[in-house]
Amino acid sequence: MSGNSFGQLFRITTAGEAHGAGNLVIIDGCPPGISLNEDDLKPDLARRRPGQSKIVTQRNEPDTPEILSGVFDGKTTGTSIAILICNRDQRSHDYSEIKDKYRPGHADYSYDAKYGVRDYRGGGRSSARETTVRVAAGVIAKKLIAHAFEGRVVGYVRQVGDIVATVDDPAAVTLDQVETLPDGKPNIVRCPDPEKAVAMVALIEQVRAEHNSIGGVAEVVATNVPAGLGEPVFDKLKADLAKALFSLPAVLGVEYGIGFGCATRKGIENNDVFFAETTTGSGDRRRITTRTNRHGGILGGISTGMPVVLRAAVKPTSSLPQEQETVTRQGESTTINTKGRHDPCLLPRFVPMAEAMVALVLADHWLRWQASGCSP
Repeated sequence: MSGNSFGQLFRITTAGEAHGAGNLVIIDGCPPGISLNEDDLKPDLARRRPGQSKIVTQRNEPDTPEILSGVFDGKTTGTSIAILICNRDQRSHDYSEIKDKYRPGHADYSYDAKYGVRDYRGGGRSSARETTVRVAAGVIAKKLIAHAFEGRVVGYVRQVGDIVATVDDPAAVTLDQVETLPDGKPNIVRCPDPEKAVAMVALIEQVRAEHNSIGGVAEVVATNVPAGLGEPVFDKLKADLAKALFSLPAVLGVEYGIGFGCATRKGIENNDVFFAETTTGSGDRRRITTRTNRHGGILGGISTGMPVVLRAAVKPTSSLPQEQETVTRQGESTTINTKGRHDPCLLPRFVPMAEAMVALVLADHWLRWQASGCSP
């Protein structure tokens, strides 16, 4: 199976399945000297971990990372970093009754069509379980961009069903707002609008009681990104970011900036006008920027220095504990009722996955920019 690697100079390769022994990532291209230990990986892994709240799957995985190589005395060495996360709470017998049936909305049929064989236990390689190690790699990418240009990547849930959060300034949203409600309680849905967060939780609990699921939208914002990242044609920054987000399970749409909202605007309404501002301590040097950010921090496939703002539409969980029509591998009509432990809404655990993929792209393009000799 090809297509298991992502990135050019900052490159990850993953291996593993939902119910296998574990998942592994090898990270190539990380510079030496970055502080790193297993405890650094745990906060984001905990945000992605199953069983973390009442509105996610109750699979109980500790998701404890083990760094196998590439780190010595708490610093990266510049060699390949390998990270292993073992699976501990598989219940493969939950899937034994459906091994010859195709689950609606899943990759069962498409995997059979391509390979002629598939791991039916929890979706095998197509499961979001594989993203554990992407999140771990994303932590390293976040460290790299924070050191390189004080880059920051924060994601949150913008919409669940028809409930849409009010976020006046995406670039101002903090991790604390995403993770904690004003009263100090955990923000289990990861929406920075407290009122809408309560409504989202209620909706998720409602669909779970109905043996159903619900989709939504996650927004990811990267700040302090310097102007100049990205390539002019096939490796546009927006193209690589879209590929990164589309590579995550359940993503059916990606937009940045004003996105599809541009379709109803006239040019004069859509353009972000430029102006020059004097930066503190820079003397006569003036920074070029825009008064608005409908372009989402990218023009011509290259970053402008404005916040990079992206959104991903995430479909409702396909595995449902209610009867649906389907067919067997032999093409015979039948019905299916998917057992197992599944998220009624994927969005709360999707947020750290999306952050990781955005950070990986930014780290890769930063190193490519440095290597090109074009950076200041």
